[in-house]
Amino acid sequence: MSEFKRGGPVLASGMIGVACGASPIPFNVLPAVIGPMHAELGWSFFEISLGITIFGVIGAMLAPVFGAAADRWGVRRVALLSTAAFGIAFSLFTFMPPSKTIWFLLWAIVGLVGIGSTPVTWSRAVNMWFVKNRGLALGILLIGTSIAGILVPQIARLAIDGAFIGSGWRAAFPTLALLPLFVALPLAYWLFREPRPEERPAGLSGANGMLIGMRFGEAVKGYKFWVIWLSIACVSMAFGGAFINMVQITELHGFSAAEGATVMSVLATGILFGRLFTGMLFDRFWAPGVLVPILSAPAISCWLLMGTSSPLSTLMVAAILLGFAAGAESDLIAFLAGRYFGLAHYGKIYGMLYMPFGVGSAISPAIYGAVRDATGSYDAMLVVASGLFLVGALLPLLLGRYPTPADLGEAEVAPA
Repeated sequence: MSEFKRGGPVLASGMIGVACGASPIPFNVLPAVIGPMHAELGWSFFEISLGITIFGVIGAMLAPVFGAAADRWGVRRVALLSTAAFGIAFSLFTFMPPSKTIWFLLWAIVGLVGIGSTPVTWSRAVNMWFVKNRGLALGILLIGTSIAGILVPQIARLAIDGAFIGSGWRAAFPTLALLPLFVALPLAYWLFREPRPEERPAGLSGANGMLIGMRFGEAVKGYKFWVIWLSIACVSMAFGGAFINMVQITELHGFSAAEGATVMSVLATGILFGRLFTGMLFDRFWAPGVLVPILSAPAISCWLLMGTSSPLSTLMVAAILLGFAAGAESDLIAFLAGRYFGLAHYGKIYGMLYMPFGVGSAISPAIYGAVRDATGSYDAMLVVASGLFLVGALLPLLLGRYPTPADLGEAEVAPA
């Protein structure tokens, strides 16, 4: 409890920062606008989804850059600047003409400036405040995406219906841009920071006060880094498109967009409990063993989502299993990066591990959309996704025991 007493304000502000950042908001607004955009503009589902692909790929490529900046200059500065820039960039969609080029360009801008408002930065500070309860703390931090998953689709739907700023799908973007600018940014400015050396929990620093951890080059030379990388790639490739297209999948089973939004909220609730439950288990058991049943379960979800006649209750069960696994995957990146590679160069290492998550989540919706355009359903991709979930669940078993501080060594240069 002493860790939560000292690091609680940082954890709370980081959780809100994650909720209002570029990780959950774009991916939760697209399911609400993809249908109205298709109806108004006549664009294919693939073309609309390609925007989020551009955003995700650019952001993922820049994740190691933002992570390295957080290692060198501190996460507070990077997180605040990126959160502000993300909010401004996201609001620009309200002025978008019916142009695919502008649509893609705006998503590219969001990718260029927004990745520092994701767990790439927020999780570094939380890792530095918590050791004994790190899994639970990271789970609480990443509840921010669950909060966004529950609220953003509903806020977007209300904005589209004209409840806030104008009406139509364009109104969803400036409405949601208020969250990073007027909720996350002031709170993070007030509360979010890294611990000073004397405030760090025991075990994070060596005898000379330097943070313990592998150098980036040393980490990527080992097989463990690439086992984690490939596992993340498989799961994100399977999950991203199912998440973005969940409303459309629900409608193919004969339900309304409003019922689809309800299924999305159920999925987000699964992510929430997945993060907390997985985080607590990570603190008590070997994390790769915990992941096997959790990441395997969505293979069942993929089969439940196929076809056109499943009852709404079946779709909700599938959403719960998918969400639980997605919550575990996000915990996996932050927790395993800290435990297997230390914190000295955590930002850059985490950024490299975030890359397959970002790229997979970005490419997956476009692939799902292309399959829908070509076949009229998502079933073919759901078959592939079930196999990807199984591979992603089994790969972490190759990681072996956690390294000791002596295995990791001390950083040559202390981060700011």
